[in-house]
Amino acid sequence: MKLKLDENVDARLAVPLRQAGHDTMTVRDQGLHAINDPILYQHCTSEGRILITLDLDFSNVLRYPPEQTPGLVVLRGPDDLLPTVGILIQTLLNGLSKDTPSGHLWIVEPSRIRIHE
Repeated sequence: MKLKLDENVDARLAVPLRQAGHDTMTVRDQGLHAINDPILYQHCTSEGRILITLDLDFSNVLRYPPEQTPGLVVLRGPDDLLPTVGILIQTLLNGLSKDTPSGHLWIVEPSRIRIHE
């Protein structure tokens, strides 16, 4: 799958996603750091990339409708530290091995994925 890590997700976490065979870019890879959310949303949609972010604003389905996207993934843990977000990425990888978030919002928590339909 084609993925994009928002700048609030440590770029080192692109490695396990790539190792799992996903075409993974980061906002920084593309020189898009400090881009505002609506433009990032449009950018990911036009590129056909699933956005992976810690930004809870993307969980607002009225402002960022997931059905118009390849998928939105919001990582939600007790903190934003690298080990915690690494666990969330592993939970996401488990989910991606069985399904795709296409047209949906996935809220990824340490041991589960909630899907907003």
